[in-house]
Amino acid sequence: MLDRSRVLFASAGGLPTGVAVASAVVFLLVRVHLIDDTYITLSYARNLAFHGHWGLLAEGTTNTATSPLNVLCLAVLTFVVRDAVFAAGVLYVVCQVLLVLALRRLGAATGLPGWFPVLTITALTVNPLLVSSIGMEVELGAAGLAWLLTFSVEGRPFAFGLVAGMVALVRVDLLIFAVLIFVARRRPWVDARRSVRAAVLVAAPWFVFSWVVLGAAVPDTVVIKTLQGARRAWGQWEFGNGPGLYWQGMPGQTVLAFLPVGLAVPAGLYWLILVVRRNSAGRRLLPFALLGAAGAVYSLAYVQLRVPPYHWYFGPGIVAATVFVCAATAGFVRRAERGLSLLLVAALVLASVAGYARAGLPRDFAPLTSNYTSSEQYAQIGRDVARLAGGKTVASADEIGVLAYTCGCAIIDVFSDRGLMPHAITELEARTGRLTRGLLRVNFAFFDDTVRPRPLDLALRRINGTPPSNYLATWTISAPLSGTAQLYLVPAP
Repeated sequence: MLDRSRVLFASAGGLPTGVAVASAVVFLLVRVHLIDDTYITLSYARNLAFHGHWGLLAEGTTNTATSPLNVLCLAVLTFVVRDAVFAAGVLYVVCQVLLVLALRRLGAATGLPGWFPVLTITALTVNPLLVSSIGMEVELGAAGLAWLLTFSVEGRPFAFGLVAGMVALVRVDLLIFAVLIFVARRRPWVDARRSVRAAVLVAAPWFVFSWVVLGAAVPDTVVIKTLQGARRAWGQWEFGNGPGLYWQGMPGQTVLAFLPVGLAVPAGLYWLILVVRRNSAGRRLLPFALLGAAGAVYSLAYVQLRVPPYHWYFGPGIVAATVFVCAATAGFVRRAERGLSLLLVAALVLASVAGYARAGLPRDFAPLTSNYTSSEQYAQIGRDVARLAGGKTVASADEIGVLAYTCGCAIIDVFSDRGLMPHAITELEARTGRLTRGLLRVNFAFFDDTVRPRPLDLALRRINGTPPSNYLATWTISAPLSGTAQLYLVPAP
């Protein structure tokens, strides 16, 4: 039966084709509730594709795209298909296919049954948090991490380095995975130079360009998000206790999203027992256990940073935990153990699908979201603001993605106006120690601090009380976490 499953699930074209079709269907469902931050990325991609311009708005260079590689890939696809949202769907499908191909290679290299990649890609595809992160860099990062682990297992140091460089361009913090997987290899110093050279070959050109031309090697979001944490912008909530925030508004989806992390703990303990007993399953699962451990270290690093709990920040850890749990399920030798674990994962998958559909299709909101209203309503507000503003600048009310994408006007905040960054940098330097201040100064060595903030004509204000007397327009907005409020368009102070 095992050999038959290998034939059924690991055929040359059947698996990637099936994943591509399923992923396209998933994107058709979720495209209506892509989160607000996705549209920041899509705005960058559209401006680069159509205007050769790196910025959130059509005018003014900015460097607030956290994932350069995600923007570059989306820009190329947008140039071809002429629509950034459609390009996001194409990239999602491509990443899903790349991910499952890497999982198949990993399974073959470690002796896991042929259904391992099918189980894993299914569990990842329906996870509520990962569904809520489609359009962000999470899926691209997941594919990169899977190939990173694949080339490590296969002993291909140059290919490992190439992928490590790409991973750094997806999110620079994903280098935590690359470094841990690299040093955990048997005799990592062998061919280390080849890996390092390959990584530098891929990543260095962009980081040098960004440092000199865009004014910072690492995107400005590292300052913006860290400063939000320092200011306690989300009140008591930060990465370490963030799941509790989502539990308040979306308890079922939160449990389903983070359950793979919970399952990874007993699976990890059982794996340690197998290793101590020198069981062959323990050796087979070593690469996957390493990936899970790297995910834990990555998450602990974010706990230490105390940044706000944006849900996609949990993505890499959940991806790592899910892959490990599915590998453990496939790697168990005893039928009873494998059957029970497989039943748990299957139940998780079915519950995730049912939980997504329960709200009705198409959904207004992603399964997990912290946005103040739906993307569909933001799009309508953006069109209204375009008509009302008549080319004037408009200050955002904390969320800028969909408004900037649909308005075609100058929606202003620190993400879109580089003139607001010097104050943010200065404030973060004042809140941090000597080492961090030194790193910030190196990162912004070529930053043009002569750029001044753009003057504001109008402003959007989200208010839960007495309306301003001079408002020009108002919209009622609501969301699962933030409840109902009024959004007003007022003259800028």
